[in-house]
Amino acid sequence: MYIARVPNRSSPPAYLLRESYREGGKVKNRTLANLSHLPIEQIEQIRRVLKGENLVAPGEAFSIQRSLPHGHVEVVLGMIRKLGLDRLLSRRRSRERDLVVAMIAQRLLFPCSKLATTRHWHSTTLAEELGVANADEEELYAALDWLLERQPSIEGRLAKEHLSEGALVLYDVTSSYYEGRTCPLARYGHNRDGKKDRPIIVYGLLTDGEGRPVAVDVYPGNTGDPTTVPDQVTKLGERFGLQRVILVGDRGMLTQAQIEALQAHPELGWISALRSGAIRGLLQRGELQRSLFDEMNLAEIESAEFPGERLVACFNPLLADERRRKREALLAATEKELAKLARQVARRTKRPMLQAEIALRAGRLVDRFKMAKHFELSIADGEFRFARRTESIERESQLDGIYVIRTSEPASGLSAGDAVRDYKRLAEVEQAFRSLKSIDLLVRPIYHRTDEHVRAHIFVCLLAYYVQWHLKRAWAPLLFEDEELARDRGVRDPVASAEPSASAKRKKATHRTPDELPVHSFRTLIAELATRCRHTCVPAGGTPDVTFAKLTDVTPFQAEAFRLAGLKPADH
Repeated sequence: MYIARVPNRSSPPAYLLRESYREGGKVKNRTLANLSHLPIEQIEQIRRVLKGENLVAPGEAFSIQRSLPHGHVEVVLGMIRKLGLDRLLSRRRSRERDLVVAMIAQRLLFPCSKLATTRHWHSTTLAEELGVANADEEELYAALDWLLERQPSIEGRLAKEHLSEGALVLYDVTSSYYEGRTCPLARYGHNRDGKKDRPIIVYGLLTDGEGRPVAVDVYPGNTGDPTTVPDQVTKLGERFGLQRVILVGDRGMLTQAQIEALQAHPELGWISALRSGAIRGLLQRGELQRSLFDEMNLAEIESAEFPGERLVACFNPLLADERRRKREALLAATEKELAKLARQVARRTKRPMLQAEIALRAGRLVDRFKMAKHFELSIADGEFRFARRTESIERESQLDGIYVIRTSEPASGLSAGDAVRDYKRLAEVEQAFRSLKSIDLLVRPIYHRTDEHVRAHIFVCLLAYYVQWHLKRAWAPLLFEDEELARDRGVRDPVASAEPSASAKRKKATHRTPDELPVHSFRTLIAELATRCRHTCVPAGGTPDVTFAKLTDVTPFQAEAFRLAGLKPADH
């Protein structure tokens, strides 16, 4: 006897219990029963019985001793090995290399402190995969020291692989706050995290033109952004051996003083932007006129103030509207606070408010929204009046929507449009900072006691971002990423605000891929992969020390994530 599956056109198939018999030398079949009403699981069990298999209840065959999330570990370690990052750390496998690889993977899986790392990687298969289950935090700190010694050679290999002569190099600086008082690098400075009561540590990130990280430098918290530029020039030329690159930095980084220093290296090109004061000077001297933008949004101009440079003036009407709206909102908010202060001063008739007290409070109010330059204040004992400086507001409004790109590159090698596009690539470094500092990698807060461990910690985070950068590129169809961005960037209007592609809009609206798979963020995709577990099983009647491992079957979504990453999930 056997079970036959009979297709039934548009209806579900029929399952029939049949037997074969001979009649007149011919093999014939007859139906004994229609099993279509049974659940498919029962039909499958009957099929197995007819084949002579012995069936037992799942609980009687084996018991699951422990289950550990494994799929996300499998993908992250697979990508690390595919990229050759483990061999980049050291060509020979060692205890230190395995520990560093584990710390890199841990920052992608669940970023936490070194002590928490040694606890958390026992709740996944990470420690088992790398053979570091018995490591403690002291051993991790020793591995950080091992890594820091190799940082120059690792960065050199990354540069050799991703930078070449004439390449575009992006550079920017950020900071993260520090918890504690022991690290010499922790100083009070320009805190970008909004933690005004915390010291900070400054670090500068160097990437290729696509935002792929190559190197990082760490500085004391009171280091000014522009003063870090000479280190990058030295690194590119002496350490990486590059004679010709184009360095892209924002206007706060490549200041006039730094550009004059760069001009001593004629082989080193650069792209930056003018500050608002310099643009105002161009308008006042008539070298830049708003009428240039009547028919186009981009024009090359010349100025005696910037000899030997190409200036590309740009106008974005949407940016102009946004700046105008924001300025008006800030002016209104400042006026509201100043009017409140004026009413308080007017009510104080018996004991008038003194001039010094009024000035102190008014100064705080106009500085709160950075609008001091746009208000005229009249202060005396018991008197306070204010008014807008319309001329100042009008002068600033002339700059709305205008920005000017400056570059040393000749038109024969770099068009005006490409100069603007290349400057806007700094958004790739800003994306790196967001990943490093947000829920993805959590470089902050920093607790390490010594400057060596702080430097090594930030370098581990950079290497983790290197892996994440490649994973996000591979997984773009499954993420809320614009898959056509790289293609569109080279052909779209360099000045106009970027518009997401039709496919990106569709993913955002439907939260589904064209294949009807759910769209994820990087963090939720990692969590979805973690549902693939490695089960430690004990056979029925066996002893607890005799076990075998079994993996959860991959779901269609997980299979697609593995495929896009160029990896094959293990089958056992």
